[in-house]
Amino acid sequence: MKTHVKALVVGGGAVGVSIAYHLAKAGWKDVMLVERDELTAGSTWHAAGLLPLFNMNYASNFIHKYSVDFYKTLEEETGLNPGFHIVGNLRMAQTQERMDEYMLYSSVAETTGVYHEFLSPKEMKDRWPLMNCEDLVGALFHPQDGYINPADVTQAMAKGARQRGVTIERRIQVDAYRWTGSEWIVSVTRMIEKGGMLVPSEEKYEIHAEHVVTATGNHAQRTARLLGIKSPAIPVEHQYIVTEPDPALVKWREEGNPEHPVLRDSDALWYVREERGGWILGPYEKNAPARFAYGCPDSFRADLFPLDLERIEEEYMSFIHRLPSVEHVGLKDDFNGPICYTPDGNPLVGPAPGLRNMWLAEGFSFGITAAGGTGYYLAQLMTEGEAEIDMSSLDPKRYSKDITTEYTIKKNEECYEHVFICHHPDEERPAARPFKTTPNYDAQKAMGAQFGQVNGWERPNYYGPKDAPEGFDHDSRSFRHGGWWQYARAEAEAIRSTVGIIDATAFAKHVVKGAGATAFLDQFTCNKLPKVGRINLTYALTVKGTVRTEYTIVRLAEDEYYLVSAGAWETYDEDFLLKSVEDFLAAGGAPVEVKAVTNQWGVFALAGPNARALLAELVRDANPETVLSNKRFPWLSYRDIELGMAPVRAVRVAYTGELGWELHFPIEMSRYLWNLIWSVGEKHGLKGVGARAQNWLRQEKSYRAFGNELGRDATPLEAGLDRFVDLGKDFLGKQAMLDTGVRSKCVTVLIDGPEDSDPWGKEALFVDGEKVGRLTSGGYSAAFGKQIGMGYVRPDLAEPGTKLKVKMQMKEWDALVTEDSPFDPQNARIRIDG
Repeated sequence: MKTHVKALVVGGGAVGVSIAYHLAKAGWKDVMLVERDELTAGSTWHAAGLLPLFNMNYASNFIHKYSVDFYKTLEEETGLNPGFHIVGNLRMAQTQERMDEYMLYSSVAETTGVYHEFLSPKEMKDRWPLMNCEDLVGALFHPQDGYINPADVTQAMAKGARQRGVTIERRIQVDAYRWTGSEWIVSVTRMIEKGGMLVPSEEKYEIHAEHVVTATGNHAQRTARLLGIKSPAIPVEHQYIVTEPDPALVKWREEGNPEHPVLRDSDALWYVREERGGWILGPYEKNAPARFAYGCPDSFRADLFPLDLERIEEEYMSFIHRLPSVEHVGLKDDFNGPICYTPDGNPLVGPAPGLRNMWLAEGFSFGITAAGGTGYYLAQLMTEGEAEIDMSSLDPKRYSKDITTEYTIKKNEECYEHVFICHHPDEERPAARPFKTTPNYDAQKAMGAQFGQVNGWERPNYYGPKDAPEGFDHDSRSFRHGGWWQYARAEAEAIRSTVGIIDATAFAKHVVKGAGATAFLDQFTCNKLPKVGRINLTYALTVKGTVRTEYTIVRLAEDEYYLVSAGAWETYDEDFLLKSVEDFLAAGGAPVEVKAVTNQWGVFALAGPNARALLAELVRDANPETVLSNKRFPWLSYRDIELGMAPVRAVRVAYTGELGWELHFPIEMSRYLWNLIWSVGEKHGLKGVGARAQNWLRQEKSYRAFGNELGRDATPLEAGLDRFVDLGKDFLGKQAMLDTGVRSKCVTVLIDGPEDSDPWGKEALFVDGEKVGRLTSGGYSAAFGKQIGMGYVRPDLAEPGTKLKVKMQMKEWDALVTEDSPFDPQNARIRIDG
């Protein structure tokens, strides 16, 4: 067995084998894969093999599409048939709301080139007469996917990997990982079989690897423990049953008719496909339990759990309703095995937190579908530094360091039972909440705040009526205007007309200081550093010159900086910051200290025309009448002030584009400062404002958001952020950014759309029927009285006045490219003096 390799892949399921294959295809030599049992011995062997081509997550959609296309090439390359049945995938809808979801699916599918069709109940019945279509509204049909044999496709990829020089070793268990500073030393043991169990032999090795990838499936918790990290990948039981042959189906096929597509009755919570003249039924029922929360037992191999038929009785009856011919067909087989999940259902793909050259590919609930594409895009990350698509939504560090086992269990079980629910863009899932709250959570709740969560923090989405009118449902979700919409609009109007307060405590916050702090940040970010007492918006780039992180930098002293970034990406940002400091120090840089202070500082954003007057009543200063003036406190500066008894780090900036301040203060003073502001707020028209109104307001100012307009697939120049890039200095990713050029441009559009709907930031943009771009954000503009959105188009279409079309609800609506910051483009309201 090899003991020195370029890359070691741990795990021989479909995902691990694909990664090994694609690393070799990308040109890496000396790639080895080890598997503690046999290839496909984990969840791969009992997977149903479905290939749902489409996924609402943008990165996952590309991953699934690549997989489907790639699997179709394997037989020609390897001579092995992967068992791909291209029968299509039929997503049925029992309600108009479900069709609304599919119309949004359609828009996203068009942005990624996924072909699809819409079918009426009659068209379905004509094609597949065994189906009961009477209660269906319609369906979305993907004719190019279907299902595949998981073992066959894995073995085909394994043969392709071997042909490209990959070494595959079975019955090798990893016992320890040790990083030397330049390579990983992986301690392994050869496993032998005794009495049907795998046990360690006396044969032990140390494998030296420059890179390690873990794709350990149900063993993800053991892997995390060996690496000293936390992982939210915990399996949940998934059961499916196989029927005896259905005489009606057998007759249908004997008459020369085609195989049925994979049927998905999302409203009934199941999928069905043909299997040897019978059917496979796979439900996603409620109350499926998580398993192996602390690690998969060594004795668990290609094993299953007992079937729980009572748990899926309702789904089984709906299966009979949809396919009446199965009523008297018996059950032939059943499977109930572990499928790994994460709290949001997306896998963990990318660098491990805090570790060098350690890559995770864990938590795949749709592993067969994702395997091919994961191997392709992860290989790009590893060999080129970045993938051609933004993979941040799958990054393992998107989760807070605060997650615990119980939290993960609750969220993963919830995620399982949400597979087939309507995925409203405004949905907020209730499990494991509240988890992290600010000291004024109860006060906000008493005011009617309806919360969402970001990075575990409870954050007001909007403030509804304290005493909701009869019939009003705060949990009302919709693909059109939800129950919250009218309240968000009122909040947006208040920011523009009086003053609003936004709890922004969830912002990620770090202090960077030390003799090398200035030199480090200067090469780490692309903008000029601010002077002491001033602030700047800047970006840290990837090695490909795209946007890795957005920071607001407050310069507290010559060698001390306060960095604020997106709350949802705290761990993601911190890991990149710390690793970049390590690189700086290794290159001989002067000492730099990084301290995470998110949990120490609360943040209120106060914005609106009356913001200065309100704060003037509370500020304690020798000259209170001038302390908030432009002369003493100009835009884009910060001052330490006192509001009542509270010491406050006040920053003259507003994400809403109005006169305003961000008030940063010791978090233990949250309740005091909240009450103090409200004690004088009423006379100034103060209104509580949530995240949804803020999202609309920032689009009126064309403020880019990380994870939307900003990401690892676009440079700052493509994002239209030229004014925040100092080409007179050297910084990470500068040359790559320049070499990339401008492939597309970020624009803001005003839309004359439907009266009952706004774009969600997932829609395709067209000119004369040709797709020319996509939205990355969407919402409603109270200032303009119409829909608004931001997105990317071809550079030649980015000029203000360009007429586009945006597709919503299967119709194309007029969209006009505006100038950047269509509301108050001169920023006069932000700079207004008083």
